[in-house]
Amino acid sequence: MKVSWEVPVSAYQAGEGLLPTYQKLVREVVVPYQYRVLDDKEAAVEKSHALENLRLAARKNRGEEVAEEFYGMVFQDSDVAKWLEAAAYVLALHPDPQLEQEVDEVIALLEATQQEDGYLNSYFTVKRPDKRWTNLQEAHELYCAGHLMEAACAHYEATGKDNFLKVMEKTADCIYDQFMHRNPRGCPGHPEVELALLRLARASGNPKYRELAEHFINVRGQEPNYFQEEKKGRDWTLWGNINEAVDTDYMQATLPVREQKDAVGHAVRAVYLYTAMADSAGENGDESLKAACRTLWESITQRRMYVTGGIGSTVLGEAFTVDYDLPNDTVYAETCASIGLIFFARRMLHLEAKGEYGDVMERALYNTVLAGMELTGKRFFYCNPLEVVPGISGKAATQKHVDPQRPGWYACACCPPNVARLLSSIGSYAYSEGPDGMFVHLYLGGTVESSKGYSLSSQTEYPRQGVVNFTFRGQADTTLAFRIPAWSCNTTLTVNGEPQDLAALTKDGYAYLTRTYQDGDAIELSFDMTPFKVYASTQVPADTGKAAVQRGPLVYCAESVDNDGDVLSLAFAEEGGIREEPYEQDLLGGVVPLVVEGWRTQPVSTLYSRERPQRKPADIRLIPYYTWGNRGLGQMRVWLPET
Repeated sequence: MKVSWEVPVSAYQAGEGLLPTYQKLVREVVVPYQYRVLDDKEAAVEKSHALENLRLAARKNRGEEVAEEFYGMVFQDSDVAKWLEAAAYVLALHPDPQLEQEVDEVIALLEATQQEDGYLNSYFTVKRPDKRWTNLQEAHELYCAGHLMEAACAHYEATGKDNFLKVMEKTADCIYDQFMHRNPRGCPGHPEVELALLRLARASGNPKYRELAEHFINVRGQEPNYFQEEKKGRDWTLWGNINEAVDTDYMQATLPVREQKDAVGHAVRAVYLYTAMADSAGENGDESLKAACRTLWESITQRRMYVTGGIGSTVLGEAFTVDYDLPNDTVYAETCASIGLIFFARRMLHLEAKGEYGDVMERALYNTVLAGMELTGKRFFYCNPLEVVPGISGKAATQKHVDPQRPGWYACACCPPNVARLLSSIGSYAYSEGPDGMFVHLYLGGTVESSKGYSLSSQTEYPRQGVVNFTFRGQADTTLAFRIPAWSCNTTLTVNGEPQDLAALTKDGYAYLTRTYQDGDAIELSFDMTPFKVYASTQVPADTGKAAVQRGPLVYCAESVDNDGDVLSLAFAEEGGIREEPYEQDLLGGVVPLVVEGWRTQPVSTLYSRERPQRKPADIRLIPYYTWGNRGLGQMRVWLPET
């Protein structure tokens, strides 16, 4: 059975459980908070000025004098776009007159910012009106346009209003004219608009946007290299020295996309590009593009991904480096990168229904993405380290980028609204449909409506426990396909209390149940939640001789607050057991702590000594990684030595 389309965001109504709780947090706290930040109404956090930039551009469009300078990053408009997308998903599920009014006002502002030919970008309108389209390498014009297109599609799908969609169609027409006619060799320095144009083509019914997306994908990396040629003819730059050589790897532009073998360069840009490639390949049946996507997927997940689903191991270019270079303390692992990896995974699932894609989607979501936001919904990580030592992390030259605590906002605030738009639309990642039935990729409580007239409800406390109960509503001859996570060693499946032969039903990580379903049919999946140790390849220098611990999809970590103020002296015992502590509702939003048998090395008084350090047995307490950093400043480790 082929996965052929995603379910609409509005088709899923949240129930109980961890992800529904986060979805509620986004609706009630995150989206209102981020709106205030974007409008500079939260005095205690770093200034955004994103909405004010749009107001300045609108005034300039009207011919008014604008004395105030553009403030912030060149891509500040994209923060507004991602917030609009998140707000649209919230409205799709929970009508809210106040939020709808705020959304309408921001859309009206964008419309006022748009120039007569469709061009829409506050930075260039306010600051460099004579430099449009002259710095595709750095300037993020197409990136911002892409995010606004995604937001417009989400708004149209959520509300039925087409005013925002029309605005962005006009912008897309402007881009089409520029890059299909005037400058057909140009393509985005920061890929994103490709995936957005494909979505816009579906929402608008206009195939020329798909044509433009495919053009951008195909022209990338062709010789002579566009970005090198562009720089020769350009007299200005946004970052660095105008004479610096162009790093084409950074932009995934060294080779045509079908010839690329390794995930390289800026990690977010990479996975946005790969998402578009997979989407395009699925729509057009392009086998060469499919093969390239599979190759790049393997490069990421088999050699360049953290156990938490983080990607992009270095601060230098926020980038992939080389195979197995996965340091824990200097890691970058940008939250946006893991979100992009989830996008890529979903599109790969639409190419071929294989459990490995859902497994990675789940790993990145429950670990890096959730860790990217404080439990309050008001503080956020940009980087997601796997080891933190206060006094070194965030201060040492090599670790200045590694915040040991989540800030309230950033100068470069791409991640917070990205988390909001993903979590508010999580139902469309959890489920998808094919011609013959429905797929369940992620397990979260709630109800999903099929386009075929039936619904599927689930009750679960996943991932705190491993039982998921489904109830079928309606009547249909159909197939339900359930992802069987690779981490579950012993999974059972029953239908109306009758055990099923899981091995016979399972193909490529999905269990297919084909039958005539009756109203009230009950399906139960039970996953093995026994915690286990994880070992990295011996080719990963940072993790040699170490182990991590996982329970279900959750990776665990040790924090100093649970371990007498010090985790650096701790080591797992080689044959030591792992036990589950009782579920603690009042701890970190409700978690199952783990205790691992291990050792604590006793401190010595000198920097170096000839004396062998003494050790004594110790119980090492672990919490889910996504909850770390919510109880004040302290040490944290995911990978501990095992002796």
